[in-house]
Amino acid sequence: MLIIGSHVGYKKDSGLVGSVEEALSYGANTFMFYTGAPQNTIRSSIDLDNVKKAYTLMEDNSIDKNNVIVHAPYIINLANGDESKFNFSCNFLSEELKRVDTFGFKYLVLHPGSHVGQGVETGISNIIKALNIVLDKDNSDVMILLETMAGKGSEVGRNFEEIKAIIDGVSKKNRIGVCLDTCHLNDAGYDLKTIDEVLDSFDKLIGIDKIRCIHINDSKNTISSHKDRHENIGKGTIGLDTLIKVIDCDKLKDVPKILETPYIDGKAPYKEEISLIRSLSKQ
Repeated sequence: MLIIGSHVGYKKDSGLVGSVEEALSYGANTFMFYTGAPQNTIRSSIDLDNVKKAYTLMEDNSIDKNNVIVHAPYIINLANGDESKFNFSCNFLSEELKRVDTFGFKYLVLHPGSHVGQGVETGISNIIKALNIVLDKDNSDVMILLETMAGKGSEVGRNFEEIKAIIDGVSKKNRIGVCLDTCHLNDAGYDLKTIDEVLDSFDKLIGIDKIRCIHINDSKNTISSHKDRHENIGKGTIGLDTLIKVIDCDKLKDVPKILETPYIDGKAPYKEEISLIRSLSKQ
């Protein structure tokens, strides 16, 4: 069965129920959301009655809670070694893990971070240190999914080797997984037309079982551009045929696929894009 959804909103008044309703309006059977605005620290308390109602709505509409993805805010940057910023990121990530656990979900997608001129090796070392600090004091089962990045600016995680280096340094490796992003992979230099070979390379380095989520996005940029600009499905340089090939890849069969494509004329394109993908997918 194709497990597909998109980013949806999360608002204080409608809570998780509103997120589920939005996902259902797109014809999705999973979704991804931020527990608050991705660019600030403001977080509303979690209404457990609302969460309970959301779970009932999910169960009634065949959305498995184990396929729901939470995305960590962008302001967390574990790669920055500045003491105050490093401590802020560690503390905020700890709080986000608690929120994901309170919701009852399993996965938190995290951008590894940017080394801000300190160098890749230093950035990776900072990320490892931070993850070990955070996971050492966290008793939940939430898995942090390191997202593959396009390599824009000083981003860490621009290739599988950098992701592997981070995982190798983390003590609680069972708490770390990976989120692939098709736009990021393309912009980083991976040719998704040869997705089987790309995944074979990932498997040898990291292990295919670590992939727990994949963001399905076309790209506005040519391969190896290191720019990270998402495009709508079939409208970019990756192309519809290649994205369907990725979606239908047997190695990714049970992995939730999440759309993060741009709005069109101020409206979410997810209903139409999910319908298009379903019409072409073999799953």
